[in-house]
Amino acid sequence: QVQLVESGGGLVQAGDSLRVSCAASGRTFSNYAMGWFRQAPGKEREFVGAISWSGGNTYYADSVKGRFTISRDNAKNTVYLQMNSLKPEDTAIYYCAGRRLGGISTMRNDYDYWGQGTQVTVSS
Repeated sequence: QVQLVESGGGLVQAGDSLRVSCAASGRTFSNYAMGWFRQAPGKEREFVGAISWSGGNTYYADSVKGRFTISRDNAKNTVYLQMNSLKPEDTAIYYCAGRRLGGISTMRNDYDYWGQGTQVTVSS
């Protein structure tokens, strides 16, 4: 069993940067592909980006490509989402997710473990 805990969300202004973290418990974290998703009020949860177990591969949604970067530190059991040039439309609850088997996926149902989410609010 893996538990995921996000942190680092907050209120920022448009154009600012913010880094959110996801700390994982469990010895097998380094074997998992990790994803970030977000959910805005009244909308479905959507894919933001993902990183392979080694950190060698990443993939991003078009809406965040070039602005967001995912990285991981397997020694610290932590994955990060660095968000730059934030826009009001980036406002959402951000969730990290872990996938036991397989590589990067954009599909919510492919992920086995989820954190509780952290709120990111971008004011204009």
